[in-house]
Amino acid sequence: MEIKRDSYLNSLIRKKHNGITKVITGLRRCGKSYLLFNLFKNHLLAEGTDSSHILEMNFDFFENRQFRDPNVFHPYITGQIQDSGMYYILLDEIQMLDDFVAVLNSLNSRKNVDVYVTGSNARFLSKDVVTEFGGRGIAVHMYPLSFAEFISIYPDTQEKALTEYMLYGGLPQIALMNDPDEKTSFLKDILVETYIKDIIRRHKIRKKDELNDILNILSSSVGTLTNPTKLSKTFKSMKQTAISKNTIEKYIEYLCDSFLIDQAVRYDIKGKRYINTPYKYYFTDLGLRNSQINFRQIEETHAMENIIFNELKMRGFYVDIGVVPVNKTNQAGNGVHVQYEIDFVCNKGSRRYYIQSAFSVKEKEKLTQEQRPLLLTKDGFKKVIITKDCLTPHYNDDGILIMSLLQFLLDKNSLDF
Repeated sequence: MEIKRDSYLNSLIRKKHNGITKVITGLRRCGKSYLLFNLFKNHLLAEGTDSSHILEMNFDFFENRQFRDPNVFHPYITGQIQDSGMYYILLDEIQMLDDFVAVLNSLNSRKNVDVYVTGSNARFLSKDVVTEFGGRGIAVHMYPLSFAEFISIYPDTQEKALTEYMLYGGLPQIALMNDPDEKTSFLKDILVETYIKDIIRRHKIRKKDELNDILNILSSSVGTLTNPTKLSKTFKSMKQTAISKNTIEKYIEYLCDSFLIDQAVRYDIKGKRYINTPYKYYFTDLGLRNSQINFRQIEETHAMENIIFNELKMRGFYVDIGVVPVNKTNQAGNGVHVQYEIDFVCNKGSRRYYIQSAFSVKEKEKLTQEQRPLLLTKDGFKKVIITKDCLTPHYNDDGILIMSLLQFLLDKNSLDF
Protein backbone atom coordinates (compact mmCIF):
# COMPACT_ATOMS: atom_id res chain seq x y z
CA MET A 1 0.00 0.00 0.00
CA GLU A 2 1.40 3.37 -1.02
CA ILE A 3 1.06 6.41 1.23
CA LYS A 4 0.87 9.60 -0.79
CA ARG A 5 3.15 12.43 0.36
CA ASP A 6 1.88 14.97 -2.13
CA SER A 7 3.01 18.12 -0.33
CA TYR A 8 6.65 16.98 -0.37
CA LEU A 9 6.46 15.53 -3.89
CA ASN A 10 4.95 18.75 -5.24
CA SER A 11 7.65 20.75 -3.47
CA LEU A 12 10.34 18.75 -5.29
CA ILE A 13 8.50 19.06 -8.60
CA ARG A 14 8.29 22.85 -8.23
CA LYS A 15 12.05 22.99 -7.66
CA LYS A 16 13.02 20.91 -10.69
CA HIS A 17 15.72 22.37 -12.95
CA ASN A 18 16.35 25.35 -10.67
CA GLY A 19 20.12 24.85 -10.82
CA ILE A 20 20.61 24.11 -7.11
CA THR A 21 20.77 20.97 -4.99
CA LYS A 22 17.50 19.90 -3.38
CA VAL A 23 18.31 18.57 0.12
CA ILE A 24 15.55 16.51 1.77
CA THR A 25 16.12 16.59 5.52
CA GLY A 26 14.19 14.98 8.35
CA LEU A 27 13.99 12.29 11.00
CA ARG A 28 15.34 8.89 10.02
CA ARG A 29 12.60 6.56 8.76
CA CYS A 30 10.15 9.39 8.10
CA GLY A 31 9.99 8.52 4.38
CA LYS A 32 12.77 10.55 2.74
CA SER A 33 14.18 7.65 0.74
CA TYR A 34 10.74 6.53 -0.38
CA LEU A 35 9.90 10.04 -1.47
CA LEU A 36 13.06 10.27 -3.55
CA PHE A 37 13.46 6.76 -4.98
CA ASN A 38 9.80 5.87 -5.42
CA LEU A 39 7.43 8.82 -5.54
CA PHE A 40 9.73 11.32 -7.23
CA LYS A 41 11.36 8.73 -9.48
CA ASN A 42 7.92 7.50 -10.60
CA HIS A 43 7.02 11.10 -11.40
CA LEU A 44 10.11 11.42 -13.60
CA LEU A 45 9.34 8.16 -15.40
CA ALA A 46 5.69 9.15 -15.89
CA GLU A 47 6.87 12.39 -17.51
CA GLY A 48 8.89 10.41 -20.02
CA THR A 49 12.37 10.55 -18.48
CA ASP A 50 14.51 7.65 -19.70
CA SER A 51 15.53 5.39 -16.80
CA SER A 52 19.18 5.66 -17.92
CA HIS A 53 18.99 9.37 -17.08
CA ILE A 54 18.03 8.71 -13.45
CA LEU A 55 21.22 7.99 -11.47
CA GLU A 56 20.81 6.64 -7.93
CA MET A 57 23.10 6.01 -4.96
CA ASN A 58 22.37 5.09 -1.34
CA PHE A 59 25.48 5.79 0.72
CA ASP A 60 23.98 3.97 3.70
CA PHE A 61 24.16 0.59 1.96
CA PHE A 62 27.11 -1.63 2.85
CA GLU A 63 27.74 -2.53 -0.79
CA ASN A 64 28.15 1.18 -1.63
CA ARG A 65 30.65 2.00 1.10
CA GLN A 66 33.52 2.52 -1.37
CA PHE A 67 31.55 5.35 -2.99
CA ARG A 68 31.72 7.38 0.23
CA ASP A 69 35.16 8.40 -1.02
CA PRO A 70 34.59 11.42 -3.32
CA ASN A 71 37.55 10.36 -5.45
CA VAL A 72 35.65 7.17 -6.23
CA PHE A 73 32.12 8.52 -6.41
CA HIS A 74 32.69 11.61 -8.58
CA PRO A 75 34.30 9.84 -11.55
CA TYR A 76 31.76 7.01 -11.21
CA ILE A 77 28.70 9.25 -11.38
CA THR A 78 30.04 11.64 -14.04
CA GLY A 79 31.06 8.66 -16.15
CA GLN A 80 27.37 7.77 -16.51
CA ILE A 81 26.48 11.14 -18.04
CA GLN A 82 26.72 10.16 -21.69
CA ASP A 83 24.85 12.87 -23.59
CA SER A 84 23.42 16.40 -23.34
CA GLY A 85 20.00 15.27 -22.06
CA MET A 86 18.89 16.14 -18.52
CA TYR A 87 20.18 13.74 -15.86
CA TYR A 88 18.57 13.41 -12.43
CA ILE A 89 20.97 12.38 -9.66
CA LEU A 90 19.26 10.94 -6.57
CA LEU A 91 21.51 10.43 -3.54
CA ASP A 92 20.50 9.01 -0.16
CA GLU A 93 22.17 9.87 3.20
CA ILE A 94 24.52 12.36 1.58
CA GLN A 95 26.26 13.17 4.89
CA MET A 96 28.08 9.83 4.55
CA LEU A 97 29.89 11.09 1.44
CA ASP A 98 33.14 12.82 2.38
CA ASP A 99 33.45 16.42 1.16
CA PHE A 100 29.91 16.17 -0.22
CA VAL A 101 29.47 19.94 -0.63
CA ALA A 102 32.31 20.19 -3.14
CA VAL A 103 31.07 17.11 -4.99
CA LEU A 104 27.51 18.41 -5.26
CA ASN A 105 28.62 21.87 -6.33
CA SER A 106 30.73 20.26 -9.04
CA LEU A 107 27.76 18.24 -10.28
CA ASN A 108 25.51 21.28 -10.23
CA SER A 109 27.95 23.18 -12.43
CA ARG A 110 26.79 20.95 -15.30
CA LYS A 111 23.85 22.39 -17.20
CA ASN A 112 22.23 19.00 -17.78
CA VAL A 113 22.30 17.77 -14.16
CA ASP A 114 19.58 18.11 -11.54
CA VAL A 115 20.61 16.92 -8.06
CA TYR A 116 18.41 15.65 -5.20
CA VAL A 117 19.79 14.33 -1.91
CA THR A 118 18.58 13.21 1.51
CA GLY A 119 20.21 13.73 4.88
CA SER A 120 19.37 13.06 8.52
CA ASN A 121 21.38 15.57 10.52
CA ALA A 122 20.21 19.15 10.96
CA ARG A 123 23.45 20.73 12.15
CA PHE A 124 25.56 19.00 9.52
CA LEU A 125 23.29 19.68 6.59
CA SER A 126 21.48 22.94 7.31
CA LYS A 127 24.75 24.73 8.04
CA ASP A 128 26.26 23.51 4.78
CA VAL A 129 23.14 24.24 2.75
CA VAL A 130 23.12 27.85 3.93
CA THR A 131 26.84 28.59 3.84
CA GLU A 132 29.10 26.27 1.91
CA PHE A 133 26.62 25.69 -0.90
CA GLY A 134 26.77 29.44 -1.48
CA GLY A 135 23.14 29.67 -2.57
CA ARG A 136 23.34 26.42 -4.54
CA GLY A 137 21.40 24.32 -2.07
CA ILE A 138 17.84 24.45 -0.72
CA ALA A 139 16.31 22.33 2.04
CA VAL A 140 12.98 20.51 1.86
CA HIS A 141 12.21 19.40 5.41
CA MET A 142 10.15 16.24 5.81
CA TYR A 143 8.17 15.03 8.82
CA PRO A 144 6.55 11.73 9.77
CA LEU A 145 3.01 11.32 8.46
CA SER A 146 0.56 14.10 9.15
CA PHE A 147 -2.75 12.90 10.53
CA ALA A 148 -4.37 13.51 7.12
CA GLU A 149 -1.74 11.28 5.50
CA PHE A 150 -2.09 8.69 8.26
CA ILE A 151 -5.87 8.45 8.00
CA SER A 152 -5.71 8.09 4.21
CA ILE A 153 -4.79 4.41 4.73
CA TYR A 154 -6.45 3.81 8.11
CA PRO A 155 -9.39 1.38 7.81
CA ASP A 156 -11.47 2.49 10.81
CA THR A 157 -13.15 5.65 12.11
CA GLN A 158 -11.50 9.05 12.45
CA GLU A 159 -11.77 8.87 16.23
CA LYS A 160 -9.98 5.50 16.40
CA ALA A 161 -7.38 6.75 13.94
CA LEU A 162 -6.65 9.74 16.18
CA THR A 163 -6.25 7.46 19.21
CA GLU A 164 -3.77 5.31 17.26
CA TYR A 165 -1.93 8.37 16.00
CA MET A 166 -1.57 9.79 19.50
CA LEU A 167 -0.26 6.48 20.83
CA TYR A 168 1.97 5.12 18.06
CA GLY A 169 2.81 8.22 16.05
CA GLY A 170 3.18 8.68 12.32
CA LEU A 171 6.25 6.83 11.09
CA PRO A 172 5.19 5.30 7.75
CA GLN A 173 6.19 1.76 8.78
CA ILE A 174 3.98 2.03 11.86
CA ALA A 175 1.00 3.16 9.81
CA LEU A 176 1.25 -0.01 7.74
CA MET A 177 1.31 -2.33 10.77
CA ASN A 178 -1.83 -3.78 12.34
CA ASP A 179 -0.63 -5.61 15.46
CA PRO A 180 -0.16 -3.40 18.58
CA ASP A 181 2.67 -5.59 19.89
CA GLU A 182 4.45 -5.31 16.56
CA LYS A 183 4.14 -1.52 16.66
CA THR A 184 5.42 -1.31 20.22
CA SER A 185 8.38 -3.58 19.49
CA PHE A 186 9.26 -1.71 16.30
CA LEU A 187 9.22 1.68 18.03
CA LYS A 188 11.36 0.54 20.96
CA ASP A 189 13.88 -1.18 18.67
CA ILE A 190 14.21 1.69 16.21
CA LEU A 191 14.54 4.27 18.99
CA VAL A 192 17.47 2.46 20.58
CA GLU A 193 19.13 0.85 17.57
CA THR A 194 18.73 3.68 15.06
CA TYR A 195 18.20 7.07 16.68
CA ILE A 196 20.01 6.78 20.03
CA LYS A 197 22.83 4.64 18.69
CA ASP A 198 23.36 7.09 15.82
CA ILE A 199 23.61 10.05 18.24
CA ILE A 200 26.04 8.16 20.49
CA ARG A 201 28.24 7.15 17.57
CA ARG A 202 28.19 10.53 15.84
CA HIS A 203 29.03 12.54 18.96
CA LYS A 204 31.20 9.92 20.67
CA ILE A 205 29.11 9.95 23.85
CA ARG A 206 30.62 7.86 26.63
CA LYS A 207 27.98 8.23 29.33
CA LYS A 208 25.08 6.68 27.46
CA ASP A 209 22.87 6.51 30.54
CA GLU A 210 22.98 10.28 30.93
CA LEU A 211 21.64 10.82 27.43
CA ASN A 212 18.89 8.29 28.08
CA ASP A 213 17.97 9.95 31.37
CA ILE A 214 17.73 13.37 29.74
CA LEU A 215 15.51 11.91 27.03
CA ASN A 216 13.32 10.36 29.76
CA ILE A 217 12.91 13.73 31.47
CA LEU A 218 12.04 15.50 28.20
CA SER A 219 9.61 12.71 27.33
CA SER A 220 7.84 13.19 30.65
CA SER A 221 7.59 16.97 30.30
CA VAL A 222 6.28 17.54 26.77
CA GLY A 223 4.92 21.07 26.49
CA THR A 224 6.37 22.12 29.84
CA LEU A 225 8.62 25.13 30.18
CA THR A 226 12.12 24.05 31.08
CA ASN A 227 15.80 24.86 30.64
CA PRO A 228 19.15 23.14 31.19
CA THR A 229 19.45 24.50 34.73
CA LYS A 230 16.05 23.16 35.71
CA LEU A 231 16.81 19.85 34.01
CA SER A 232 20.08 19.61 35.93
CA LYS A 233 18.18 19.99 39.21
CA THR A 234 15.59 17.45 38.12
CA PHE A 235 18.34 15.02 37.16
CA LYS A 236 19.98 15.42 40.56
CA SER A 237 16.74 14.85 42.46
CA MET A 238 15.85 11.80 40.38
CA LYS A 239 19.26 10.16 40.07
CA GLN A 240 21.05 11.52 43.17
CA THR A 241 23.95 12.47 40.94
CA ALA A 242 25.05 15.61 39.14
CA ILE A 243 25.13 16.43 35.46
CA SER A 244 26.30 19.85 34.35
CA LYS A 245 24.15 22.45 32.62
CA ASN A 246 26.61 22.52 29.69
CA THR A 247 26.38 18.75 29.22
CA ILE A 248 22.59 18.92 29.21
CA GLU A 249 22.71 21.73 26.62
CA LYS A 250 24.87 19.54 24.38
CA TYR A 251 22.58 16.52 24.74
CA ILE A 252 19.52 18.60 23.87
CA GLU A 253 21.37 20.01 20.86
CA TYR A 254 22.18 16.47 19.71
CA LEU A 255 18.53 15.42 20.08
CA CYS A 256 17.37 18.46 18.11
CA ASP A 257 20.00 17.91 15.41
CA SER A 258 18.77 14.35 14.92
CA PHE A 259 15.21 15.72 14.52
CA LEU A 260 13.97 13.64 17.47
CA ILE A 261 12.79 16.75 19.32
CA ASP A 262 12.03 20.34 18.39
CA GLN A 263 12.40 23.47 20.49
CA ALA A 264 9.85 26.27 20.84
CA VAL A 265 10.99 29.68 22.09
CA ARG A 266 8.89 32.15 24.10
CA TYR A 267 7.89 35.40 22.40
CA ASP A 268 6.76 38.52 24.27
CA ILE A 269 3.79 39.69 22.20
CA LYS A 270 3.58 43.12 23.81
CA GLY A 271 7.31 43.79 23.86
CA LYS A 272 7.82 42.17 20.44
CA ARG A 273 10.94 40.32 21.53
CA TYR A 274 12.10 36.78 22.16
CA ILE A 275 12.71 35.55 25.70
CA ASN A 276 15.84 33.43 25.97
CA THR A 277 14.72 30.78 28.47
CA PRO A 278 12.90 28.65 29.45
CA TYR A 279 11.85 26.72 26.34
CA LYS A 280 9.33 24.03 25.46
CA TYR A 281 10.28 20.80 23.73
CA TYR A 282 8.07 18.67 21.52
CA PHE A 283 8.72 15.29 19.92
CA THR A 284 8.74 15.05 16.14
CA ASP A 285 6.99 11.71 16.49
CA LEU A 286 4.76 10.90 19.46
CA GLY A 287 5.22 7.16 19.03
CA LEU A 288 8.94 7.51 19.72
CA ARG A 289 8.21 9.70 22.73
CA ASN A 290 5.74 7.17 24.13
CA SER A 291 8.15 4.34 23.47
CA GLN A 292 10.86 6.09 25.48
CA ILE A 293 8.65 6.10 28.58
CA ASN A 294 7.27 2.59 27.93
CA PHE A 295 3.86 3.96 26.91
CA ARG A 296 3.17 5.44 30.33
CA GLN A 297 2.00 9.04 30.88
CA ILE A 298 -0.09 9.12 27.71
CA GLU A 299 -1.95 12.29 28.74
CA GLU A 300 -4.19 13.37 25.90
CA THR A 301 -3.73 17.05 26.75
CA HIS A 302 0.03 16.90 26.20
CA ALA A 303 -0.28 14.59 23.19
CA MET A 304 -2.81 16.93 21.61
CA GLU A 305 -0.55 19.95 22.12
CA ASN A 306 2.40 18.06 20.59
CA ILE A 307 0.32 17.02 17.57
CA ILE A 308 -0.88 20.60 16.96
CA PHE A 309 2.70 21.88 17.17
CA ASN A 310 3.89 19.30 14.62
CA GLU A 311 0.98 20.00 12.27
CA LEU A 312 1.72 23.72 12.31
CA LYS A 313 5.37 23.05 11.50
CA MET A 314 4.35 20.71 8.66
CA ARG A 315 2.25 23.52 7.22
CA GLY A 316 5.30 25.74 7.09
CA PHE A 317 4.64 28.01 10.07
CA TYR A 318 7.28 29.43 12.37
CA VAL A 319 5.93 28.48 15.78
CA ASP A 320 6.69 30.20 19.11
CA ILE A 321 5.20 30.20 22.59
CA GLY A 322 3.32 33.43 23.23
CA VAL A 323 3.74 35.49 26.39
CA VAL A 324 1.33 38.32 27.22
CA PRO A 325 2.64 40.47 30.13
CA VAL A 326 -0.01 42.35 32.12
CA ASN A 327 0.24 44.71 35.09
CA LYS A 328 -2.50 44.05 37.66
CA THR A 329 -3.43 45.04 41.18
CA ASN A 330 -3.64 42.27 43.78
CA GLN A 331 -6.07 42.06 46.70
CA ALA A 332 -3.68 44.05 48.88
CA GLY A 333 -3.76 46.89 46.36
CA ASN A 334 -0.20 46.32 45.21
CA GLY A 335 0.83 46.30 41.59
CA VAL A 336 1.92 42.90 40.28
CA HIS A 337 3.34 41.74 36.96
CA VAL A 338 1.53 38.72 35.50
CA GLN A 339 2.45 36.72 32.40
CA TYR A 340 -0.26 34.87 30.49
CA GLU A 341 0.68 32.18 28.01
CA ILE A 342 -0.60 31.49 24.52
CA ASP A 343 0.28 27.96 23.44
CA PHE A 344 1.34 28.89 19.93
CA VAL A 345 2.12 32.05 17.98
CA CYS A 346 2.29 31.01 14.33
CA ASN A 347 3.76 33.12 11.57
CA LYS A 348 4.00 32.60 7.84
CA GLY A 349 4.70 35.62 5.69
CA SER A 350 2.25 38.35 6.68
CA ARG A 351 -0.10 35.90 8.40
CA ARG A 352 -0.17 35.38 12.15
CA TYR A 353 -2.40 33.19 14.29
CA TYR A 354 -2.68 32.84 18.05
CA ILE A 355 -3.66 29.28 18.98
CA GLN A 356 -4.71 27.68 22.23
CA SER A 357 -4.83 23.90 22.66
CA ALA A 358 -7.64 22.96 25.07
CA PHE A 359 -8.81 19.42 25.70
CA SER A 360 -12.34 20.67 26.38
CA VAL A 361 -14.09 24.05 26.56
CA LYS A 362 -17.56 22.80 27.42
CA GLU A 363 -17.34 24.44 30.83
CA LYS A 364 -17.74 28.22 30.69
CA GLU A 365 -14.96 28.69 33.24
CA LYS A 366 -12.53 26.69 31.10
CA LEU A 367 -13.43 28.65 27.97
CA THR A 368 -12.86 31.92 29.84
CA GLN A 369 -9.48 30.68 31.04
CA GLU A 370 -8.35 29.67 27.55
CA GLN A 371 -9.45 32.81 25.75
CA ARG A 372 -8.23 35.34 28.36
CA PRO A 373 -4.62 35.44 27.01
CA LEU A 374 -5.92 35.71 23.45
CA LEU A 375 -8.08 38.71 24.24
CA LEU A 376 -5.31 40.40 26.23
CA THR A 377 -3.18 40.70 23.07
CA LYS A 378 -5.61 43.43 21.96
CA ASP A 379 -4.59 43.18 18.34
CA GLY A 380 -6.28 42.17 15.12
CA PHE A 381 -4.55 38.86 14.46
CA LYS A 382 -6.73 35.76 14.24
CA LYS A 383 -7.30 33.88 17.48
CA VAL A 384 -8.13 30.16 17.56
CA ILE A 385 -8.97 27.58 20.21
CA ILE A 386 -8.54 23.95 19.15
CA THR A 387 -10.38 21.44 21.32
CA LYS A 388 -10.88 17.69 21.48
CA ASP A 389 -14.63 18.34 21.77
CA CYS A 390 -16.65 17.31 18.73
CA LEU A 391 -18.17 20.52 17.43
CA THR A 392 -18.72 22.52 14.28
CA PRO A 393 -16.15 25.28 13.68
CA HIS A 394 -17.63 28.60 14.77
CA TYR A 395 -16.77 32.08 16.02
CA ASN A 396 -17.94 32.96 19.50
CA ASP A 397 -19.13 36.37 20.67
CA ASP A 398 -15.55 37.45 21.35
CA GLY A 399 -14.52 36.78 17.76
CA ILE A 400 -12.47 33.67 18.59
CA LEU A 401 -12.59 30.74 16.18
CA ILE A 402 -13.28 27.46 18.02
CA MET A 403 -12.80 24.18 16.18
CA SER A 404 -12.27 20.51 16.90
CA LEU A 405 -8.88 18.83 16.69
CA LEU A 406 -10.12 16.58 13.89
CA GLN A 407 -11.33 19.55 11.85
CA PHE A 408 -7.99 21.28 12.30
CA LEU A 409 -5.94 18.22 11.33
CA LEU A 410 -8.00 17.07 8.36
CA ASP A 411 -8.39 20.43 6.61
CA LYS A 412 -5.09 22.11 5.73
CA ASN A 413 -6.98 25.40 5.32
CA SER A 414 -8.84 25.05 8.62
CA LEU A 415 -7.27 28.14 10.19
CA ASP A 416 -8.81 30.27 7.44
CA PHE A 417 -12.36 29.12 8.20
